[in-house]
Amino acid sequence: MKRVFFEAVATLTGCIIGAGILGIPFVIVKSGFWTGMLVVFTLGFAVLLLHLLMGEVCLRSKKPHQLAGYAESFLGRPGKFLMTASMVIGIYGAMLAYTLGVSESLFSVFGLSKWFWAFSFYVLMSALVFGGLKVLKKSELWIEFSKFSIFVIVLLILFSSYHFSFSRHNGFYWDKLLVPYGVILFSFIGTAAIPELRQELIKNQKMIKRVIVIGSLIPLVVYSLFAFAVIGVSGLATTPVATIGLADLIGGFGYVFLHVFAVLAMASSFVALGYALKDMYNIDFNIPHWQAWLLTMIVPAVLISLGADSFIGALEVAGVFAGGIAGLTVILMHISARRKSERQPEYKIKTNWIIYGLLALLFVIGVVYELTVLLF
Repeated sequence: MKRVFFEAVATLTGCIIGAGILGIPFVIVKSGFWTGMLVVFTLGFAVLLLHLLMGEVCLRSKKPHQLAGYAESFLGRPGKFLMTASMVIGIYGAMLAYTLGVSESLFSVFGLSKWFWAFSFYVLMSALVFGGLKVLKKSELWIEFSKFSIFVIVLLILFSSYHFSFSRHNGFYWDKLLVPYGVILFSFIGTAAIPELRQELIKNQKMIKRVIVIGSLIPLVVYSLFAFAVIGVSGLATTPVATIGLADLIGGFGYVFLHVFAVLAMASSFVALGYALKDMYNIDFNIPHWQAWLLTMIVPAVLISLGADSFIGALEVAGVFAGGIAGLTVILMHISARRKSERQPEYKIKTNWIIYGLLALLFVIGVVYELTVLLF
């Protein structure tokens, strides 16, 4: 199998698996284990379908764009505005959450100050985001390989821990079905990476469907195993950043591996999402490269300097509002692209109005719930 295939899968999984994985065990514990797992699998397969719809939309356009550009091509300026709003809210929220999460992890290991680690992480990630597509592919492949190698070690440590108990995997409550929604949706959304896949696979576009399927299913497996292992060890004592509470329980080498995994998970997603937003400003809005990079990097830095410090809050808001807007916009784009197709796509997803309606309802319910929580 070609190296380019693995690089493309790494780009998608790198975009998806970030800070969200560290927040999933906490929200699952809050909702009840089996309630949370139902939400994980429901949203996991729903987002897989959404990614496939977005991939088909990309392949129906002659000219490569970022998300906002595809939205404008098939939905006009209102579509471009909606997708831009989704990317801006989602990616800035993600970059904020990643920086907060990394600073907490590194502070737990090395001390000094959270501000120092946030600044150091941000400078390094800014340099990687400034680079081109080759830098993205090389950095993502290396980071993803390292991340999954350490993930396997982390699972072995957790499952073999004397703290682990199957008795902690319990609880199903219908009235708490939406409690983990925002964080879990945030954790699965990778639509920003789909246009990057087309650019990476420009000479191998028949691979795109397979890359999307594998790259979307890997996070589902990873999240399920991680949540099962974490909750089996820490149960009701699970912390918002899961690895911090776990590290205190496990100690030793496990302590180090847990924090290294956390940092790599957030770093890989930071780079992929930051690059996607920079690319949107550059390609879809014709903003020069260095100005697009500056616009990408300055907003989260300002938010942190103003005192934004809620890891779970950033995940919930970014997940529900950005994910909800993106989901609804992609559905509309797919409907329109079938009528306004500029070329024959390499694959077609068979859908009907029932599927569109159920998928849209899933996103609308989440947005309404989060608005209710925030306002009341």
